[in-house]
Amino acid sequence: MNYTTVKPFIKWAGGKSQLLNEIRAKYPETIDKYCEPFVGGGAVLLDVLANCHPKEVLINDINAELIGTYKQIRDNIDDVVAFLAELQNRFWEKDDVARKEMYMTKRERFNQLISANSTGVETAVLFIFLNKTCFNGLYRVNGKGAFNVPIGSYKKPPICDEENLRKICNLLKNVTIQFGDYSKCKSFIDSRTFVYIDPPYRPLTATSSFTSYTENGFGDKEQIELGKFVDEISAKGAKVVVSNSDPKNSDESDSFFDDLYSSYTIMRISAKRMINSKGNARGHISELLICNS
Repeated sequence: MNYTTVKPFIKWAGGKSQLLNEIRAKYPETIDKYCEPFVGGGAVLLDVLANCHPKEVLINDINAELIGTYKQIRDNIDDVVAFLAELQNRFWEKDDVARKEMYMTKRERFNQLISANSTGVETAVLFIFLNKTCFNGLYRVNGKGAFNVPIGSYKKPPICDEENLRKICNLLKNVTIQFGDYSKCKSFIDSRTFVYIDPPYRPLTATSSFTSYTENGFGDKEQIELGKFVDEISAKGAKVVVSNSDPKNSDESDSFFDDLYSSYTIMRISAKRMINSKGNARGHISELLICNS
């Protein structure tokens, strides 16, 4: 099959673009309904929408700014593109000192907007702008909920990819986009649903938890609760695929997920992880694909 490729509109910690072939191998033959409770950057979502054409789709995330951006791309693409293109032109023509000044001004404005719970076009555009210009495409907030990632070093970052954004807009036209806890997806899921679950990964080291992208932590207790959710939707007859980190990368004796998902099929696949606070800590590691069939 020749797959149509639509790129995510942001970089995202744990993005799945490079693992699509392994995840595709787990798709059901036909996808009538699709649900993604932790949509993140949406690499799998966009692949399913472009190639499998499900009739009903629900996506969800606990990051309000991310969900607001999906909605603005779906509902107000002309405004998003115009605003982003203007920011791109202004950013590209500046020197490094002026770029940093512009970045800090836009970051401050973004934080004003999110503290006012704004999810309009300006918030969405700044969300994309900061993602494309910040260090490593991280989304990190401080204890007060303010985005605090410094500027990255890029010559001409592709801030406004109009063609790709318009493709995403078209794919999202009939998608239900929901903000909240993943458990809000339960009522949508039935025996006709393919569910891809990509939660915040269990940290392999004490320091790697910096990738957690909302103020709500996701520790072992939450991973165990998610395991119960997977059991519940599996009992409904849904086809479920779950991604997570492999604890055995750092501790051979750590069988946390092997125990939690002992009644499921667990595959270990190789992933090259690019978003890391230390460049030398990037490299190939094993990740888990957990399937109920």
